[in-house]
Order: sequence, then C-alpha cells, then structure tokens
Amino acid sequence: MSADDAITRYLGTLAHERRLSEHTLRGYTHALQRLSQLAGARAFAALTATDMRGAVLKAHAQGLSSRSIAHRLSVWRSFYRWLATHSDMPANPVAGIRAPKRARTLPKALSVDDAQTLMNAPHAERTETKRDHAIIELFYSSGLRLAELVGLDVAFASQDGYRSAGWIDLPAADVTVLGKGGKQRTVPIGAKALAALHDWLAVRGEFVKLDPHPLFLSVRGNRMSPNVVRERVKRAALAAGIPANVHPHVLRHSFATHVLQSSGDLRAVQELLGHASITATQVYTSLDFQHLARIYDQAHPRAKKRG
Repeated sequence: MSADDAITRYLGTLAHERRLSEHTLRGYTHALQRLSQLAGARAFAALTATDMRGAVLKAHAQGLSSRSIAHRLSVWRSFYRWLATHSDMPANPVAGIRAPKRARTLPKALSVDDAQTLMNAPHAERTETKRDHAIIELFYSSGLRLAELVGLDVAFASQDGYRSAGWIDLPAADVTVLGKGGKQRTVPIGAKALAALHDWLAVRGEFVKLDPHPLFLSVRGNRMSPNVVRERVKRAALAAGIPANVHPHVLRHSFATHVLQSSGDLRAVQELLGHASITATQVYTSLDFQHLARIYDQAHPRAKKRG
C-alpha cells in the first residue's frame, strides 16, 4: 500500500466510521501531508522516533505553536495505530514523542490609570448602571472569578434545600465565595466597592421577582448569566474610553497585579485569589520585572544614542 493510498484510506475511515466534521478532516489532511513530506521516498514504517523528534524541533524553530505541534503529533500517532492494523509495523515511531511545553503567558492587566478611569467613569443614575458599577468595583476590589461573582447571594441562606454558595457581608466588609475545587474563601471588600454595593442594593428591589437570593439580577429577575456579565463589563469599559478588551478576568488580574505592586506580599495575593499553589500566583511577579526591564532599556545610554 503506497503512502498516498494509506492516507486516503485512513481519511476515508475517519469520514465514514467516526463521522468527523469537514473542518476536523481538513486538519487531519494537513497534518498527514506534513508526515508524507517528512517520509519523502521512504515508507511510513521506515520512519523512526529520531525522525519525529527532528520534525518537532524543526516545526518549533519555524514558529509553530506548541498546541499545533501537539495536534500534529496526535494525528500522526493515531494514523500509525491505524496503519499497524493494516500492515506490518515494527513500532509506532510517534509513541512517547511530545510537543514542547507551551510558554506561560502573562496575565493581561489594566494599567493603574486605566483602572482608575474605569472605576471613576460617570454613569447614569439607572438601576442597571448602578448594578454594573457594583459588579466592576467588586471584581477589582476582591479579585473574584466570574463564576464566583455570578454565584453570589445578597446574604447567606440555608433553607428548604437551598444553601448559598457565596454571599456578601456588608457589615463585615467581606465576601465569601466557593472557588475552584469546592474551596471556600472569604476576602475583603474595599471601600469603593462597598459604596457601589450600597447604591445597588438600594435599588435592587426593582429587579427582584421570584428568586430573592441572587445579589446581581437581570431586568427579568433572574440571576445574571456569565455571558451577560461579560457583555456589561465590556460595554462599561468602552463607554469609559478604555481601548483594551476589558473582561472580568482582566479585572481579576488587575486586582492581583496592583495589590502585589503595592504590598509585595505574594502569599497574601495567593490567598486572596484562591490559588491552590503559589506557582500560579508567581506569574504576576513577571509583570514587575518586564516593566523594570523596559524602563532600563529606555534609560540605557545606547538607547539614547540610537534615538
């Protein structure tokens, strides 16, 4: 069976037996064409693990993302498993070959100036805008995840089979949430967020219908959905003139970055964010180092000469 015949038969199997979509099949076809180019005049069975490692290094050097390389290897691995059932294959040369680890990307965060612009932006004295302002302030004040915020109740409740997953306590100036892994944590609410919450709670009754528990309600009286919260945050940022794409996670990262810059207490930020490992929090320290590196480059005598 020739290389072209093997690929054609394999793709036919995927299309008819596994009923893969056209988009997925195009991805498989592209990956198998790369395998055919790698093989050249050799049979697929003649390729070795060394060939596969070389292909990975070459693709990485050419700028192919780790995710794309991993997909390519997955297709090749699957193809070789199929080939082993239709021909004499000594071993699967892709077994054990892994894509390079993805580089950790730094979280996006607003500058302090943009954060202040967003928080201080004037908003109409309407029920919806007061609610949205309270949402934005609470995200930035307490570093909540989107799922944690939409799950908040106006107060703790446990009755008739219902039990709050999260709630606010204004007298104590804190918010309790149920985070990842079912871990509960309580974090403080800043003064600006407290004031915004008081403004929202003063008019929240206009939106209360059947369910009295949710802190943030839609105009129909339902608990706000994550998609609606994303849209309202984005809309508020655009109205304030913030050029960046602002979404709830940006506010969470901004909270973490600005608290860390002010306090330098990595362990405290870990607790506030609800990270199980401090490694997940340490990525924020890179933001400071990058900022310092840019300042250093701009101040360097050679940079001034080039200017």
